[in-house]
Amino acid sequence: MKLSPHDLRQLDDAYLRRLPEDALRALSLALLEDLKEARERLQQNPSNSSRPPSSRAPWERPTAAETGEEESEEDAAAPPGASTATADAEKRSDDEAAPSGPVSNAAQPAERPKRKPGKQPGAPGVGRTTVFMAQATEVHRPAVCRGCGEPLAAQAPAKAYTGFQSLDLRWGDAAAPGVHLHVVDHRFLEVTCGCGHHTRERPTQVAVEDTLEGVQLREWRLVGPGLATLIIALSLRFRLSRRRIQEFLDDWLGVHLSIGTIHQTLHESAAVVAPAEATLLGDIQRSGLLHADETSWPQQPRRLWLWVFLTTTTTLFVIAGRGKATVTRVLDGFGGWLMSDGWFSYRGYPQRLRCWAHLLRKAQGLIEGYDADGRRFGRLVHTTLETLMAAIYAAREGPPPDAAAGDPARTHAVALAALRQACLDHLGHRHEKTKALAVEFYTDWDAIFNVLQHPHLPLTNNDAERALRHWVIARRLSHGTRTAVGSCVFTLLASVIETCRQRGHSPWEYLATAIADRRAGLPLPPLPQPGV
Repeated sequence: MKLSPHDLRQLDDAYLRRLPEDALRALSLALLEDLKEARERLQQNPSNSSRPPSSRAPWERPTAAETGEEESEEDAAAPPGASTATADAEKRSDDEAAPSGPVSNAAQPAERPKRKPGKQPGAPGVGRTTVFMAQATEVHRPAVCRGCGEPLAAQAPAKAYTGFQSLDLRWGDAAAPGVHLHVVDHRFLEVTCGCGHHTRERPTQVAVEDTLEGVQLREWRLVGPGLATLIIALSLRFRLSRRRIQEFLDDWLGVHLSIGTIHQTLHESAAVVAPAEATLLGDIQRSGLLHADETSWPQQPRRLWLWVFLTTTTTLFVIAGRGKATVTRVLDGFGGWLMSDGWFSYRGYPQRLRCWAHLLRKAQGLIEGYDADGRRFGRLVHTTLETLMAAIYAAREGPPPDAAAGDPARTHAVALAALRQACLDHLGHRHEKTKALAVEFYTDWDAIFNVLQHPHLPLTNNDAERALRHWVIARRLSHGTRTAVGSCVFTLLASVIETCRQRGHSPWEYLATAIADRRAGLPLPPLPQPGV
């Protein structure tokens, strides 16, 4: 770069008009070279530089139309923005780079046939060759004759007709701390009734939610509840891939599980806790204060968003489009305070709060920018917000003797009026970022400054942002999910894990109990409550 940030801040319309023609031409050439270099940096992407694929912004990834997928109603409801402009610019760039003239069919590379993930038809299967020494045997005996309907006597003739072996983890105690591999032989009996009918005890199989199509919840499983919770922890809490989980179990426990078994365990565990989603949704809708935020989430090949809705004791994750339909569906009947950023989907709720951290960062961006008016406006916004924040913190410590002095809105009415007038003056400003911040303040004024009348409410949305941080790292490692079922599995398990931790309980103990109960055909145990 020929011109430094310090040089650019001094350039404005008045300065350029004072320059002689030769000096202006030389300065224009320097600016042109800097502009070309900046454009080249902006156009860098994973296909033309060493940037990783995860560095693509959500709007730079292939759209549903480009991949042949149908666009969801929520995506269609989102307002047009940078995504369309970027896509058009990339298309124009590709068109300009394409060679002119006819291209023979022979030069076209043959399209590779699309391949479904997972085991392919005709591939050799893998069977279990290791038989573990069992520490316990569990006998499953029918209680009622399916022929005559009479209870089966304990002394009635019986024989084992089938069975399976399950691998589980048991938590130790003070004498033997840690976890231990526990192997159980399950035996299913066939009992002969006095009427002559032979009744067989069958493994339990439970129907699952429609959203988890293809997932089976049944008693006949190699992976026991305790081992299943370890797999969940390795996948969601420690962000390991299926293959790394397989490696960990083989190296540390001497248990070799196939990738398919690990995958099925995660999906089955989500089916176990699926009924808890309605409970979490009800807790959120009854809350008095709710934090909401969203971040991009690729569900190949679609571009979706990971939403978080957070109260003091409940966390709910949702993967969906970024349209208003998602917020409407989750917050149907919600009447408390909603803390969020400025995304349009949150608007329409009268008791809404805006995150001041976002506004302070935007003001700081103007202060560090090159537009003189923008720098002045940014400093005014930043100074006003910092002054009001100090007043809010003081009001939280206790009301002063003079009630009027304890009302930040009345105490700083002059500063607020000056800021509002400055926003009005910059609504049509030529500098886009200055104009955008002025419009944001002017259109969302009440939501931004509602906290002045209610100083006990939060000033930032940091709680929701912290709730997303762990999963943002997971997204960069996994590149999102591949199917709607995979997204549902992810959000169900993540919601239960975070909610249990919020309430001061171990999610792994709850999940182990829930898996054991649901496999046996029992209802899902209630989520643990705070302080219980």
